[in-house]
Amino acid sequence: MPNNKGKRRRFGAVRQLPSGRWQARYRGPDGIDRPAPHTFATKKDAERWLAVKEAEIIRGEWTNPDAGAVSFKEYAAEWLRDRALKPKTRQLYEGLLRLHILPAFEGMTLGEIKDRHVRRWHKELLDHGPGEVTAAKAYRLLRTILNTAVEDELIRRNPCRIKGAGIERSPERPVLSVPQVFDLAAAIEPRYRALVLLAVFASMRWGELAALRRHCVDLDARTVRIEASVSELKDGSLVVVRPKSEAGRRTVVIPSVVVDALRFHLTVYAERSPDGLVFVGPKGAPLRRANFSRQWRRAIAKAGLSGVHFHDLRHTGNTLASRTGATLKDLMGRMGHGSSRAAMIYLHTTSDRDRLIADAMDTLVIDELKRRPRRDPGGGGSGTDLARPPK
Repeated sequence: MPNNKGKRRRFGAVRQLPSGRWQARYRGPDGIDRPAPHTFATKKDAERWLAVKEAEIIRGEWTNPDAGAVSFKEYAAEWLRDRALKPKTRQLYEGLLRLHILPAFEGMTLGEIKDRHVRRWHKELLDHGPGEVTAAKAYRLLRTILNTAVEDELIRRNPCRIKGAGIERSPERPVLSVPQVFDLAAAIEPRYRALVLLAVFASMRWGELAALRRHCVDLDARTVRIEASVSELKDGSLVVVRPKSEAGRRTVVIPSVVVDALRFHLTVYAERSPDGLVFVGPKGAPLRRANFSRQWRRAIAKAGLSGVHFHDLRHTGNTLASRTGATLKDLMGRMGHGSSRAAMIYLHTTSDRDRLIADAMDTLVIDELKRRPRRDPGGGGSGTDLARPPK
């Protein structure tokens, strides 16, 4: 017979079931009488569980066990819908959810997702998935969504607890030498020479170059002002957005060795109006990666390079700038990285330090070009040569 005798408890109730196991019940802060999610082997185990539940209520840490019954798929869709995201970021998140997260968790509620499920999913991504970088992005997104679920008091704790799983460990990208940079600029179609040089010596991203307007270029001051970026979505549409952070809105001083090439480009290839685009395609349309990639592949082969992506030009420029003795704050300002606080510190300094960096890059470029035999695969081998009209 079940043993239900005993002194009345101050919090909750314990009783023995016909099976011999013990059941615990308690009244939650919402006034609803709730059983423990499982039975216990001994009365003492049931009482301990009640003591923990009472402590959670006293500390204000109690979570409604019914709250976690929300479908993860529905909650993730709502999370995405409620976020003010840039188009490219929204597109990325939608892809990560559809391809890498929902296949594992769409049939589960928030409360059902446990640490072991996340560990198994993450291992599958690493073993048979899209690669470490995408796995890190997917893990960060899942963790962020579930962090919001914790804040919404739908779950008590976030099951994403794998140390270092959200850190992207990208393979080391190549850094071009100064002669290689100028060989590549000489090898590419003349319309894109200034594009290559600015990507390196102004540490500019593709989207920033595609959005660059004529009024943002001051050749007398040797400055380029970055205030927008172009994102190309999967449907082919081009979206102009502000840089990701305030630090991304910046003015960069360029070395004098690229001024002539940029001056020639503005004269021959850029749109004419002050608000016109600096870089456009052969038919006057905005730049598109797919169209440019053909030019890029030919230029890479002609310059005798391999395994080089366009983003490696910015990486090369950042490396060159660091070799001039620039401080961390100098580099953050030039690259457009850092918090708002770091950006403000940079903005309150004079432009003299950035000009020193550009001048030091001038010296470094000229010295390295002097030390090698002249190689001219595309009609130019120096900043001055590249500024001249192609024959």
